[in-house]
Amino acid sequence: MSALACDLYALTMMQAYLAEGLTGRASCELFVRSLPPGRDFLLAAGLEQAVEALEGLRATDADLAWARAAGLGETVVEYLRELRFTGDVDAVPEGTPVFANEPLLRVTAPLPVAQLVEAQMINLIHYQTVVASKAVRMVLAAGGRALVDFGMRRAHGLDAADLAARAAYLAGFRATATVTASQRFGIPVSGTMAHSFIQAHDDETEAFRAFAEARPDGPVLLLDTYDTVRAARRVVALAPALAARGVVVRAVRLDSGDIATLAHQVRAILDEGGLAGVGILASGNMDEHRIRALADAPIDGFGIGTSLAVPPDAPTLDCVYKLQEYDGRPRRKRSEGKATWPGRKQVFRRRDHDLLTSWDDPAEGVPLLVPVLRDGRRAAPLPPLEAIRDRALALVTALPDDLKASDPAEPWPVEVSDRLKAMADECDRRS
Repeated sequence: MSALACDLYALTMMQAYLAEGLTGRASCELFVRSLPPGRDFLLAAGLEQAVEALEGLRATDADLAWARAAGLGETVVEYLRELRFTGDVDAVPEGTPVFANEPLLRVTAPLPVAQLVEAQMINLIHYQTVVASKAVRMVLAAGGRALVDFGMRRAHGLDAADLAARAAYLAGFRATATVTASQRFGIPVSGTMAHSFIQAHDDETEAFRAFAEARPDGPVLLLDTYDTVRAARRVVALAPALAARGVVVRAVRLDSGDIATLAHQVRAILDEGGLAGVGILASGNMDEHRIRALADAPIDGFGIGTSLAVPPDAPTLDCVYKLQEYDGRPRRKRSEGKATWPGRKQVFRRRDHDLLTSWDDPAEGVPLLVPVLRDGRRAAPLPPLEAIRDRALALVTALPDDLKASDPAEPWPVEVSDRLKAMADECDRRS
């Protein structure tokens, strides 16, 4: 990742840090100050991309030329020329449910470097955590029915489309329609057809036949271009001729209208026509609320687009990256409404609450942050995406039922240890 993928202040502060000789080890932690409405927990995601960015942190010749032209000085230029990430990273593994004020990631490195990577770390952790936290709500609402990511065309950029697909998959989605995400991350790919395919033909039945024969391995046919009920009858009429060619329709898709009523009507037509094995998929402005409202409809899966890639109810999190320790001493921000707890921290998960405490406090519970990088090298291999997905399923399943329900729950308690409070008091006395 380019060393100049940063806010300008990271470079201007680097210039000042180097002039002062402030290059000691600093620890910065990334966390979310508060959960947005409609989120009783977040699902941590994006760590793999953050680690890859740190491992590849480099300044190119073009970067150095820009820094020189920007007047940052030869000291900064030479610092950037030699730049490699040789620090430590501790983080919550991807797929872990997390709550407000709990560190998701900690970077410990020379102060100019720890500051330089701030924007990258927030960018990479924040977006996938936003998407995974929305996706898992839809997975819970679906109750085992398949969910497919249709979000590419609404995502804010092509890379965002891939990362949204990854975050959704680790949260429990079955597949993505985004081909590059399948190539990049090995996510199962799934797709149907567009209305334009039907419109390009003079006859709807002929369009169904042509598509099914071109895609004989379980085609999915879109019914609502003209008349959904009539289209379902046409699929039934066409099915014997397709079967004679060895083609079995896997499912039909509904994308508009009164989805619940149409699903019941289409299911009856398919069943009466001997197509009980053909599934029904629904798409079109779906989210967890519409999915729950369709709980009694005979729908086998959903395609989710806009509300996944750009969640309208919580498109951002109050995600920050703050200096917590420098040169061996805890540091604390005291700004009104934005105060931080000082020092390197650990979170211990207990049966009925979490404990936020100092990193070296031997408290009871399961520690959430684990070593990821040591001296710039991986402390252990990162798990494959399938393992992250399995872990997320297990941990979300173990959450209290009220946190998984559609209605807002009482906030999960995050207790701050006496040790951390004493550390904060000591910082306040110094400031």
